[in-house]
Amino acid sequence: MRFPGIIPAVTTPFDADGSIDVAGLESNLGALLDAGIHGVVATGTMGEAGSLSTAERRTVVEAVVRAAEGRIPVIAGISSGTPAAAIALAADAAEAGASAVMMLPPLGYRADADETIAYYRAVTEAAGLPLMAYNNPEASGVDMTPDLIVRLYEEVDGVVAIKECSGDARRIPALLNAAPGLEVLVGGDDWALEGFCAGATGWVTGVADVLPHECVDLYDACCAGDLETARAVYSRLLPLARFDMTPKLVQYFKAAMDEAGLVGGPTRPPRLPLSDNERAALLDAMAVAAV
Repeated sequence: MRFPGIIPAVTTPFDADGSIDVAGLESNLGALLDAGIHGVVATGTMGEAGSLSTAERRTVVEAVVRAAEGRIPVIAGISSGTPAAAIALAADAAEAGASAVMMLPPLGYRADADETIAYYRAVTEAAGLPLMAYNNPEASGVDMTPDLIVRLYEEVDGVVAIKECSGDARRIPALLNAAPGLEVLVGGDDWALEGFCAGATGWVTGVADVLPHECVDLYDACCAGDLETARAVYSRLLPLARFDMTPKLVQYFKAAMDEAGLVGGPTRPPRLPLSDNERAALLDAMAVAAV
């Protein structure tokens, strides 16, 4: 498998002046590697990709690749509104050393099935890197059903995996049965245990930015069939993990990273800092995880 295990979607730390904190990013990667994670996604939603310039995206991917030192795959998010824009981002990611790319259906337009297939085909033919498709109906406005994902895998060379973020664990065995060679990864933090038990091969996760050891422990327990241990670990993770499925996931996890002694830092507008009530809820969740 190309993408097994725990794959944090890393945040992009910023300095007080708003520039990318490269040293902080590399420090965070070191902590993730020490915890035993199996890969990373850079320049995704968690990385505030929508607020980054093309040059900044390149800086982030280069820093992550440098910190990874070839030990894990580095997947670059390239979600865009047009094939040309995604292809340009993929070329930049490849030059920066990324191992693969990840992409939603076209942003800003509710593509039908044939248009979605054509979009992915155009990008994969030009990108030259393995591609992880990304199904997140809330973020993209397009729900790639299992039937469409199977078509994507069978008809588009280069599509090798799917990050499934519909929240429906039933789709995982459906995909694995219909497309045995496709790698199916959980894309939502509040159904990781269900996803692994349904057969998911990996987990693209935000909570692992804060609690990587615990996420690796969950994966290892699931692989070993130790459901009792998996449930115990997950019960500690879940209150914090649930913030992943909220609009303010980046603010929550960056604040949690700061609390955990990592480099979270500020977010870029339009994201604002957490309110007092939101921060109190975050601290309550972190207290559960620390038990």
